[in-house]
Amino acid sequence: MFKLFSRNTAITTKELENDLSEKTILDVRTPGEYRMGHISNAKNVPLDKIATYVGDKETPVYVICQSGMRSKRAAGILKRKGYTAINVRGGMSQWTGTIKGGK
Repeated sequence: MFKLFSRNTAITTKELENDLSEKTILDVRTPGEYRMGHISNAKNVPLDKIATYVGDKETPVYVICQSGMRSKRAAGILKRKGYTAINVRGGMSQWTGTIKGGK
């Protein structure tokens, strides 16, 4: 990865799907969107509450939303709080793995 892009660390949904083990995944969509279907081990922390998130700052957090825009903003907020935050590009609209909840 180029140093120029190191501030905005991101992965694709496929990269996340290939290794879900022991990852902290934050879903920053609204509770209603989350209930419609989410990654099974994702924790719902809506974007408007992300500044209150408290977790292990030694463990990277993977941030996902519907398309990748809210998660990008959330990752920036978390980085300013001292977390290693990785944005999941494409969000749930690109996710092809199994989901929990929904129809």
